[in-house]
Amino acid sequence: MRDSAAVSVPATSANLGPGFDALGLALDLRDHYEVEVTGTDVVVHVSGQDAAALPRDRTHLVARALLATATELGAPLEGFVLTCENNIPQGRGLGSSAAAIVGGVTLAATLADETDPGRLLDIATRLEGHPDNVAPALLGGFTIAWLDEGVGNAVALPVHPDVVPVIFVPERTSPTSAARSALPATVPHRDAAFNVGRSALLVAALTSAPELLLAATADRLHQDQRSGTYPEASKLVSALRAEGLAAVVSGAGPSVLVLTDRQSADSVAAQAPAGYEGRVAEVGVGAVTRESDASD
Repeated sequence: MRDSAAVSVPATSANLGPGFDALGLALDLRDHYEVEVTGTDVVVHVSGQDAAALPRDRTHLVARALLATATELGAPLEGFVLTCENNIPQGRGLGSSAAAIVGGVTLAATLADETDPGRLLDIATRLEGHPDNVAPALLGGFTIAWLDEGVGNAVALPVHPDVVPVIFVPERTSPTSAARSALPATVPHRDAAFNVGRSALLVAALTSAPELLLAATADRLHQDQRSGTYPEASKLVSALRAEGLAAVVSGAGPSVLVLTDRQSADSVAAQAPAGYEGRVAEVGVGAVTRESDASD
């Protein structure tokens, strides 16, 4: 067993409009985590985004995922020093919790020399509760994730080279729990059927037919239903879509994702309204990587 490890994890955008709890995209904004096995104490150092609000002990989410995974892999840990450099904004719908979980899982796997991505995805899914963010965080690129008798599964598909994501990141946060609690217990059959069709279309649009992205990102299941938890994001999505842009709420919000082309990306990012920062990102920047192998 190794006594140190270092990994980086990408931000992710889940749902992508119609693909609720199933589709996800890795972005080139990354958190970096390092661990050194020591004695019996857990010490956590945090810098970067929202560092002041995060714990410095074994209750930190990366530390919790690291401890749980190490035990499951048969290599339990007692003490370590964990260093976290946060670049992914917290509570903005960009997969910060999934990044933390996948970071802890991958740190433990590196220490224990576990390399089976399927096993790591299943562990991360159980810790997160759903696979749509942890799948692209672990595998990179565009992913389709599902549960099969409680086991997390995913496939990663190549994204068309003309597709470029632009993210609008707000100053305010929105807890995922609030967004999920706003969802209805049941949905009309016609709306479910609509989203099934658009989700299938989105796979084609992202991989081979980007001209279909506006139609493919339409949703009837969750964005309007949760608009009360992110009213500014909802208005921004509507305004951008009225301009012909494939805009969606990123994850549980309140960030907004636009899937556009390389030629238009800078001008789209420049449309960020007051209270938002527009950023041009990249797709397929890689799954979680051991820092010694990473180029970022």
